[in-house]
Amino acid sequence: MTLAWIHEDTPRWDESKAAILGAAPLGAIDVPRLARGELAPGEWFRVERDGRIAGYGWMDCTWGDAEVLLAVDPALRGEGIGAFIVDQLEREAAARGVNYLYNAVRRRTPTPRR
Repeated sequence: MTLAWIHEDTPRWDESKAAILGAAPLGAIDVPRLARGELAPGEWFRVERDGRIAGYGWMDCTWGDAEVLLAVDPALRGEGIGAFIVDQLEREAAARGVNYLYNAVRRRTPTPRR
């Protein structure tokens, strides 16, 4: 399994983001209410596995802290992609001098597979 970490220079809300983030259980994450093609705020990173979009990482830096979000294609959960995204977001944050990373985990987040 080869994973690629791709920074989206001009992130736009698209079908892939809507499908992967929209597949999360209701209330697990706040899915942006953006029209297709609209600029997506924050920094977006796409994860591809063998050329297929496998997930997304997102980061928004404010005053030395960063809120992060990750989402994995439901068909690919349990394959280490989420851990890959977290590791990459940590590296991105360190490169920007971020002091703290945080992510709000809501009650409806899917139970991780073991």
